[in-house]
Amino acid sequence: MAGRGYDSPVRREKARQTERRILAAAHELLLGTGWAGTTMAGIAERAGVSAQLLYKTFGTKVALAKRLYDVTLIGDDEPAPLNERPEIAAIIAEPRASEKIRMYVHLGRTVNERLGPLSARLRGAAAAGDPDLAALVALTDRERLAGNGGFVRHLAEVGALKPGLDPAQATDMVWVVLSPDAVHALVAGRGWTYDEVELFLNAQLRAALLGQ
Repeated sequence: MAGRGYDSPVRREKARQTERRILAAAHELLLGTGWAGTTMAGIAERAGVSAQLLYKTFGTKVALAKRLYDVTLIGDDEPAPLNERPEIAAIIAEPRASEKIRMYVHLGRTVNERLGPLSARLRGAAAAGDPDLAALVALTDRERLAGNGGFVRHLAEVGALKPGLDPAQATDMVWVVLSPDAVHALVAGRGWTYDEVELFLNAQLRAALLGQ
């Protein structure tokens, strides 16, 4: 018993390092060859693991893509979700409503900068007709809506929302303005820099949510 207990942190760290290699390989292949051109066998080969291990760990390519999406969104593989991160705590602690908006938009810019290329690949393949991937995209959209709703509820609780603005409608506004599609369209489609996008989105949300 003692031997197994002593060895378990080593095994866990080894498994974590293996997962990092797998996710790095999947990210590289998805961005390079797209969803259809990326196979579990190809990911396994690139990561230096067996395909059997890949299927045992993730089950399906879509499940692997969801794990990759989540890790890329957060920026690391620590278990704490985004709403428990220091960035959110800082937003909650900030007394000025306009600064809360600026900080939240900056967080959204950072996430989209990290996640944008991968998200565009997954969303494009889903739009092309892959039903399992379409379900994944729908799930990530619901998760993003829930996160945006938490931010709007916080603004409402501190009395910062524009008078008469329905929180549900405000959540929809944030969800659309900070959407990966919108950011990707400006950066990849129109050649905007992320700094320019951040300034624009900050102005949009301040006007929409605060009336400033």
